[in-house]
Amino acid sequence: MYGRTVNILMTGAGAPGAAGILKCLHQDKSFHIIVADANPNAVGQYINNGPIAIGFEHIPFANDSSFADALLDICRKKNINLVLPLVTKELIPLAQHIKRFEQIETKVLVSPLASLEIANNKSRLYEFLQWRGIAVPEFRIVETVEQFKKAVLELGYPERPVCFKPSVSNGSRGFRIISEQMNELDLLFNHKPTSTYIGFNDAVRILSSGTFPELLVSEYLPGDEYSVDCLANHGESVLIVPRLRKRIINGISVEGEFIKEEKIISYCIRIIKELQLHGNIGIQVKKSATDEFLILEINPRVQGTISAALGAGINLPVLAIKQELGLPISSNELNVKWGTKFSRYWQEVFY
Repeated sequence: MYGRTVNILMTGAGAPGAAGILKCLHQDKSFHIIVADANPNAVGQYINNGPIAIGFEHIPFANDSSFADALLDICRKKNINLVLPLVTKELIPLAQHIKRFEQIETKVLVSPLASLEIANNKSRLYEFLQWRGIAVPEFRIVETVEQFKKAVLELGYPERPVCFKPSVSNGSRGFRIISEQMNELDLLFNHKPTSTYIGFNDAVRILSSGTFPELLVSEYLPGDEYSVDCLANHGESVLIVPRLRKRIINGISVEGEFIKEEKIISYCIRIIKELQLHGNIGIQVKKSATDEFLILEINPRVQGTISAALGAGINLPVLAIKQELGLPISSNELNVKWGTKFSRYWQEVFY
C-alpha cells in the first residue's frame, strides 16, 4: 500500500512536546515529516533529529473557518499519507472533516467525533464514566458563584481540600486547589508564582469578578499521580504504559518512572473501551485517600512526554502510525522495560 516513504504532517510544531515527538518519528527512516503550526516561528521547524529534512507549513488556528481547508490543501500538494495532530483544539475540527481527508486518501490520527466531544469536556467525561459504572472522584458541576460555594462545602471543605478546573481547558490552565492547610507565607517565599493553591475567599472573589465559566469541582486526590500513555485501536487497548510523575513543572513531567501498575492498566482499558478511543491517548490518574486510582482527565491525542517511553523501549507515536496505515508491528516493539526512570531537560535551537 505504501512505498519506501511515508509522508506525515505533524501539527503543533510549537508545542512543548514537539521536539520529543519528532525524535520518536525519526526513529523510523521511512517517515518523511512535515511540521505545521499557526506560529510562523514554531520551534519544530528548526529541529532535525534525523537524516530526512523537515518541511514547515504555516497554518491557521484551529478555530479559524479556513483551518480544515488549509490542511486539506497541504495534504493534496504534499501527498500526505497521515496527519498527526498535537493540539487539543484541532482534534474536533479534524474529526468533523474526516471524510474529506479520506476522499484524498489521507489518514487522520484522531478518535471519533462523539468520543472527542466527551473526552475534551472534563464535566461531561466524569458524568459519562459515572453513568457507565466507572469510578471517578466525587464531583459537582457548577455555573454560578453560589453553586461553587455550595459545592466546595459539600465536598468537605475546610476539613478536606477541594480542587476545581474549567470543564474545557488545555493543560493545567484554570486548575486550583483550595486547602485550609496551606501556608501562605511558605507559598510566597518558597514556591514559584505558578503554585496551584488558592484560598477559598480569593477563589470566590476572582470568580465573582467576571463571566463565570462552567467548572468541575471535585475532591482533591492526595496520592501519587500517573500519566498513562495508551495505544488504542477503535476502543480496544493495544498497549497501556503508566508512568509515575515524580516531578512536574508547569504541568509537564520532568522526572518519572515506568511502573507496571495493574490496577491502572485495567482501569484505563475500561475507559478506552467505553469511550471507543483510538490512536495515541493520554490518561491522567491519581491515587485517592482510599488508595484507589481515579481519573483526572484525558488527553485524546499524543502526549508531549510520550517520548520518554523511548527509554523504556517503546515508540508509541510510531506504533500508532503503523497501526493506522496497516504497517507491520513486531512483538519486540510492544515490550516495555518496566522500572525505567527518566529526567528531562531544556535544549536550545538557533535560527
